[in-house]
Amino acid sequence: MLDRRLHLHLAAWLGQWPAGPGRHVVCSGRRARPAWDGRPRPAIAVATASSSVLSVAPDRVDAVRALTARGEVELLAELPATVGYPDWVTHQDMFRWCVAPAPLPDVGEWTSPTGPGLPRWLRLFDNAVLVVRDADGGYLAGVGVKRHTAYGHELAVGTVAAARGRGLARRLVAQAARRVLDEGAVPTYLHDPANLASARVAAAAGFPDRGWRSFGVYPP
Repeated sequence: MLDRRLHLHLAAWLGQWPAGPGRHVVCSGRRARPAWDGRPRPAIAVATASSSVLSVAPDRVDAVRALTARGEVELLAELPATVGYPDWVTHQDMFRWCVAPAPLPDVGEWTSPTGPGLPRWLRLFDNAVLVVRDADGGYLAGVGVKRHTAYGHELAVGTVAAARGRGLARRLVAQAARRVLDEGAVPTYLHDPANLASARVAAAAGFPDRGWRSFGVYPP
């Protein structure tokens, strides 16, 4: 049975969930408003093995529905222009979520995203980030939390090259997932299908591959 928090998250984030078999293009005012980083997400889709929901702004629904009738290749290639962002790109991801994080020991500390020495991508967050530093205070790895809705928070993790292979990322993701669940939301995790290292981190932290996918229109 689908976790109630995930159901509520997807319904709020996309504008509709669940849907019957096939692809459903739905409207949401969220697609015309800034997302967690201040930039819009003009198209977002989540797909299971049998159905998918593609969320776009209300004034783009008819054009996107017409585009879906032309096929998957055309949809992915022409979606940015159809939703009004011709210079952006369509990116595909694996979509995972977790309700039972792996019992890995905590490794990081929550700190301000404006803290010293943090990479630029962590500074985009407007809430606390989870960070591991070395003995000299240098950044090794971190997790940011994208609070999409009250019921769904997406985790993003990054590790410097010199610190990879130590299991820091999986421990950070599991630790962050526990905090998200304590806050009453469900943690989600998206990654490129070709990123096997990220897939291993997700699985080890308690985010199984359920065969779900996501795609959306993003800045290049």
